[in-house]
Amino acid sequence: MSLVKLKKELKQNLDVEKAKTALWFFKTGKGEYGEGQKFLGIDTPTKRKIAKKYTDLNFDDLQELLNSNIHDYHFVALVILIEKYKNCKVSDVLQKKIFDFYIKNSKNINNWDLVDISAPNIVGRYLLDKTDRKILYKFAQSKNLWEKRISIISTFALIRENQFTDTLKISEILLDDKHDLIHKAVGWMLREVGNRDRKIEEIFLKKYCKKMPRTMLRYAIEKFPEKLRKSYLLGNIY
Repeated sequence: MSLVKLKKELKQNLDVEKAKTALWFFKTGKGEYGEGQKFLGIDTPTKRKIAKKYTDLNFDDLQELLNSNIHDYHFVALVILIEKYKNCKVSDVLQKKIFDFYIKNSKNINNWDLVDISAPNIVGRYLLDKTDRKILYKFAQSKNLWEKRISIISTFALIRENQFTDTLKISEILLDDKHDLIHKAVGWMLREVGNRDRKIEEIFLKKYCKKMPRTMLRYAIEKFPEKLRKSYLLGNIY
């Protein structure tokens, strides 16, 4: 399968009305986080289905897709990368190549849905058996919104294996971040920790609940019993 065929197939599935809605949904206006992105308006299941037919595309092809300002191209490129990674043998050199390619393109993974589908499945999975996870902390302290979101969302793969330390440390780094997308991401990952070990999540929350942004806190305690949730929201936690 070729890149030309992929682009042709995607354009055959475009939906003008959905594309207009996506411009609003993904905040593409001037000064917004998705400024300049274009959409074909293709639904997610269709994009995934198409992408899985083109997993033999090479890295140059994927780079061309990621260099585009068309969001759908980015999404498809990332699904292809994820599929390539899934098909790697354990400790395959291709895993490292995919990871390095992803890190090099971190600023092209430039909307929240792109981060959320890919960061745990590439960065997180790659780091599962690695002791050197400095890249997560480098990204957590980046000025780039998407690198910061990658840093925390990548830890979802670690959380699934009951490795919580990096999630908690990165959450601490991001406590003072000003962006709503980071508040939601951190709160979500803290909630995922709590789904597996609420005691560990509560130790963190008791220390920081009065300091963290309200959106972050609300996301973190979403699954708590109502009485306990209200106590956190009112700051009646000691």
